[in-house]
Amino acid sequence: MSFNWLKTAFVGSVAAIALAGNAYADTVRVTVAEYSSKTGPYFEKVASEFEAANPGSDIQIEVVPWDVLQQKLTTDISGGANADLAIIGTRWLIDYVQQGVAAPLDEYMNDEFKGRFIETFLSPSVMDGKTYGLPIAASARAMYYNKELFEKAGITQPPANWDELKAAAQKIKALGGDVYGFGLQGKEIETDVYFYYAFWSQGGNLIDKDGTSGLDSEAAYKAAELYKSLIDEGLTEPGVTSLNREDVQNLFKQGRVGMMITAPFLAAQIKEEAPNLKYGVAAIPAGPNGDRGTYGVTDSIIMFENSQNKETAWKFLDYLFTTDKREEFTAGEGFLPVNKEEATRPVFAENADLKAFTDLLPNARFAPVIPGWEEIAAVTSNAIQKIYLGQGEIKPTLDAAAAEIDGIIAKNK
Repeated sequence: MSFNWLKTAFVGSVAAIALAGNAYADTVRVTVAEYSSKTGPYFEKVASEFEAANPGSDIQIEVVPWDVLQQKLTTDISGGANADLAIIGTRWLIDYVQQGVAAPLDEYMNDEFKGRFIETFLSPSVMDGKTYGLPIAASARAMYYNKELFEKAGITQPPANWDELKAAAQKIKALGGDVYGFGLQGKEIETDVYFYYAFWSQGGNLIDKDGTSGLDSEAAYKAAELYKSLIDEGLTEPGVTSLNREDVQNLFKQGRVGMMITAPFLAAQIKEEAPNLKYGVAAIPAGPNGDRGTYGVTDSIIMFENSQNKETAWKFLDYLFTTDKREEFTAGEGFLPVNKEEATRPVFAENADLKAFTDLLPNARFAPVIPGWEEIAAVTSNAIQKIYLGQGEIKPTLDAAAAEIDGIIAKNK
C-alpha cells in the first residue's frame, strides 16, 4: 500500500496539532495492536505505573484489532488525528519513513538502550542508517507435531525434510477417522508465507538479485507442486482455501492435525485451551540441498513526527523496553524475546518450545523492505489459491504473478 496521498494532509495538520498540544503538554496517546485479550490490560497497567512514577503525565491507550489497524492508522494520519506512538507491522514502516510520518529515534537512544536489543529484531526498523521503530513484538515459525498421532502411526521422530513430511502425512491419513496429516493454511493473512516455507527450502528468493520477483523460478514451481500434491492426495485438511491460520491452529488444538507450521503463540494457546494435548515443536522441513527458512516477523512501535510530546513519549518507550516490562508482555502474549537480558530469564531460557524457534533464527527471512509489499503479498496469495483450487496450472500462474509483481516493484521505484 502506498501512502503518497497522505503527505499533504499530514504536513498540513502539524500546525493545528501544535496549537492543541500546548494545552496537554504531558499527554501521550498510544495506538496499540490487539494481540489477545491480555494486550489491553497489559498496556493499561503499564500506563498507570508510568503515570505514578511520572506525575503530571497522562498515557492514553487505544487498543485496535489487527484486521483494521492499518486502515485506522491511514485514516488517522490523513486527518491529522494520529496518536503520538503506534504499533505497526514493520513491513509498513518504509511507507511511513518515505512520507516523513515516522520520527527517527536515534537522538534519544544511547549505547545502553541500543545494547538491550537482539540485533536480528532491531535491524528491520533501521533504514538509511536511522532507527525509526523499536521491535515491540517478535516471532518466527516452526513446525508443531502431534505426538499421539505420531505414535499411533508409528512415526518415531519429526520429519527432517519434505519427503519425510509427506511420508508421515500418509501414515497419519492411513489411521482413518477425522484426522489430517498436514495442516495447510490457504486463506487470509500469511497465506503467501505458508508457501514460502517450501519455496525457501528449494533455494528460492522472494526478490532476486536483479530486483525482480522470484516466483517465476524452479524453486517456486517445485514448492507449488509439493503443496498441490499434498492437497490432491488428501494429506491436508479439506477445503484448504477456506481456512485461515486460526482455523488450522484450532484443528491442531483439537488433535485433528498431525503437523502444521506456525508461531510460538500456539504453544501458549495449547497450554490454556488444550492442556492435555501432547505435542512437540521442531524445525521446518529442509529442502533437497538442506535449505530451510523460517519467517521472521517483527511489529514495531513508532513515534510520529507530528507528536508534540516527544520527550514524554520517549520516556514511555524507554519504560516499555525495560527488562521486567518486556518479560511480562512477551511471556503473556507468547512471543520471542527481543531484549538480550529478557532472553536469559527462566521463562524463556528454560522453555523447550521456544528453543525450537530461537534455533531457527539464523535462518530467519523477513518480508523485503520495499514499497508496495502488501500488494505484492496479495498477488502471491491469489496465485497460490488458484493453484490450490486447481484453477490454474502452476508455471503459467506463477509466471503471471511474477510479471504483476515486477510491475508493482517498477511502479514504486
